[in-house]
Amino acid sequence: MNITLRHLEIFCAVADHGSVTRAGQYLGLTQSAVSASLGQLERHLEGPLFDRRGRTLGLNERGRTLLPEARQVLARVSDLLNLLSGEGGALAGVLRVGSSTTIGNYVMPFWIAAFQRAHPRVTVRQIVANGHAVESAVQEGTLDLGFIEGPPRRNETVASPWLADELVVFAGPDHPLADAMVAPADLVSPGWIMREQGSGTREVFERALRARVPEFEVALELGHTEAIKRAVEAGMGIGCLSRLAVERELGQGWLAPVRAPFLDLRRQFLQIHRRGRHITRVLGAFREFLRAGEHGP
Repeated sequence: MNITLRHLEIFCAVADHGSVTRAGQYLGLTQSAVSASLGQLERHLEGPLFDRRGRTLGLNERGRTLLPEARQVLARVSDLLNLLSGEGGALAGVLRVGSSTTIGNYVMPFWIAAFQRAHPRVTVRQIVANGHAVESAVQEGTLDLGFIEGPPRRNETVASPWLADELVVFAGPDHPLADAMVAPADLVSPGWIMREQGSGTREVFERALRARVPEFEVALELGHTEAIKRAVEAGMGIGCLSRLAVERELGQGWLAPVRAPFLDLRRQFLQIHRRGRHITRVLGAFREFLRAGEHGP
């Protein structure tokens, strides 16, 4: 049997992205190269790892068994490469980070790009998911570092403050509450369009709102920030997201603020890692870069 690390890396990418095409785009490989590698791995293991539904691939029972083991192998190899990167040489290795949705889409790309310009032999790979999923991956060891918007849920997670942020309540330009100064009673049933449970943004918003509006109605839950913005812009209700996520739309007049000064919508983005995790040279350099640099949007 001749299973390589490349086979496992491509398998994990296909599992994460659900598509040979998207996995290839993520890895910088052609679709045919990804398909060939996946076929080789399935032949080595004497059976399929995915159920194929058109162009979408979903893990079957064999694939679900292999995935955590493959992730652990890749994580250990990455740790070895980073650990053995010589102190005097150029920084080199692979860093795996996970970011909750707002951070991953609107903040972290700027920092990753700046770090890789400073250290071109380092590859930073980011996944974007809700805060609970990021924390779980950090605990499992499949991520070196996580960035979340709400408080961690596990005692094994070490969290430190990173960047300050603020949520903003907003509506479509034609909504009755657009640009209005509102009272708590106005926020009971305006048609809230919210992130899904498990989202750090949802947790911070609900905590602030319940302090002044104990009971309120949720009209729609959506798992993506852009979908919420489009639904609000279309007049389906009002939302609450990071100012980072909506500042362009507010500036263009596509969305309008709903002024609720009685809500405390300030929060802190957190950096998390697993308690007891060895800090490799690459990981330590990235954390120091985040502390010292000014590379945000």
